[in-house]
Amino acid sequence: MAQNKKEMIVRAAIEVFRNKGIEKTKISDIVQVAGVAQGTFYLYFPSKLSLMPAIAEVMVEKTMEILRSAVSEKASFSDQMQQFVEAIFKINEEYHEIQALIYSGLASTEHLKEWEAVYEPIYVWLSEKLDKAKDTGEIRNSIRSAHTAKLIIGLVESAAEQIYLYDSQAENMADTQKKEVKEFLKHALQME
Repeated sequence: MAQNKKEMIVRAAIEVFRNKGIEKTKISDIVQVAGVAQGTFYLYFPSKLSLMPAIAEVMVEKTMEILRSAVSEKASFSDQMQQFVEAIFKINEEYHEIQALIYSGLASTEHLKEWEAVYEPIYVWLSEKLDKAKDTGEIRNSIRSAHTAKLIIGLVESAAEQIYLYDSQAENMADTQKKEVKEFLKHALQME
C-alpha cells in the first residue's frame, strides 16, 4: 500500500530529526527526503513543531509493534512485565532523540493535551494484560487495571528516560535501573 503524502512527510521528518537533530533540521530537509514540494508540507503542517502529534502517533505504533514482538502472549504475567520493561528501555535507548523531540514539541505547543489520546493503544494493551493477570490470580485483585496501566507505563518510561534522555552519563546504570523497576512492579502488583 502506497503511503499518502502526509505519512511520507512524517516518516521523512522522523528520519531527518534522528540524523540532524531538531534544531538543525529545516523544512526543506524534510520535504527533500519525503520527495514532496515544500508547499505540500504546508498543506498538512503549519510548522516543524506541528508535526509532533503525528510523530508521536508513529512512535506509539512502533512501540506497539515492538511490544507485541517482545512480550510473549504465552509467558506468565511476571515474565511479561520483565519483557515489557526491557522493551520500553530498548525503545527509549534506540529512539531517545525522537522521544525527546516529541516531549519538547508537545510541551511547547498546544498539542500536549493530545498525548493521552495518542498513547491510548498502549494503555489499552497493558490494561488487558493486567485484567488477565487478575483473572488468573497472578497479581492482586484490587488493582484498577486502566489506572494501573497508566501508572506502570509512566513509571517505566520515566525510569528509561532518566537513563537515555536526561543523563547521558547514566547509560551504564541502565541494568540497575531496569532491575529496580522490575522489583518495584513485582511488589506493587504483588506478583506471584
